[in-house]
Amino acid sequence: MTIYKTLRASFAALLLISGASIGVANADAIDDITKAGVLNVGVFADFPPFSSASADMTLKGYDMDVAQALADALKVKLNPVPVTGQNRIPYLTERRVDLLMSVGYSKEREQVIDFAAAYAPYYIAVIGPKALEVKNKDDLAGKSIAVNRGTLEDTSLTEVVPASADVKRFDNYNSVIQAFISGQTQLMVVGNDVGAQVLARQEALAPEQKFQLLTSPSHIALNKKEDRLKQAINDTVAKMLSDGSLSKSSEAWLKTPLNPENLKD
Repeated sequence: MTIYKTLRASFAALLLISGASIGVANADAIDDITKAGVLNVGVFADFPPFSSASADMTLKGYDMDVAQALADALKVKLNPVPVTGQNRIPYLTERRVDLLMSVGYSKEREQVIDFAAAYAPYYIAVIGPKALEVKNKDDLAGKSIAVNRGTLEDTSLTEVVPASADVKRFDNYNSVIQAFISGQTQLMVVGNDVGAQVLARQEALAPEQKFQLLTSPSHIALNKKEDRLKQAINDTVAKMLSDGSLSKSSEAWLKTPLNPENLKD
């Protein structure tokens, strides 16, 4: 083979490789999902009330309601894929899943993945019995408050708590909850995921959310340059907001109506 033919063959091979790479880069997620008939959604398998195993061993929760609505909108079957905090971003970028539920926005993550509209409220709240009047940070004065040591809840509380408050720090959420429900503290500060479980189970204490310390909503994450899938997600979330089904899920799982303000970063 002459040098010319060798160079021509090498150039042709390079074009084929480049073309294949472009094809992969431009692959449309919705086309792939529709062709497969399945929407693969990365979810935490033990993250109540957002997603956790039910009595029949299927995953249920707020995230699952939204994921099912997305699958229905795309007219495909939902396939929840259990992920962890460590592997879920690689699962997405390697296309082992089509999207991820319950992802908080950050500039660092945005360098790697894309974010659809916020769909789930995540906030840190002060919770106390209905009989105890607490409306704002000033009302924390003189109160005893349980919080998980070294967490974002601890940091948020420390920033606003009056000096006269008695902040009791514990090493895990179970201890925080137990201190509150046993009367060791008058209040507790937790995320709405932990708080929902207490609101649902402690009818005699009649706990309620007093006010919020921090709001950081969860998004549905997807790969970059998947504009059609992103639009489909945003349209579905908007529909669920307008028809009340998202608030209905919030009442069922988070034990409080959905406040759209809690979906703002």
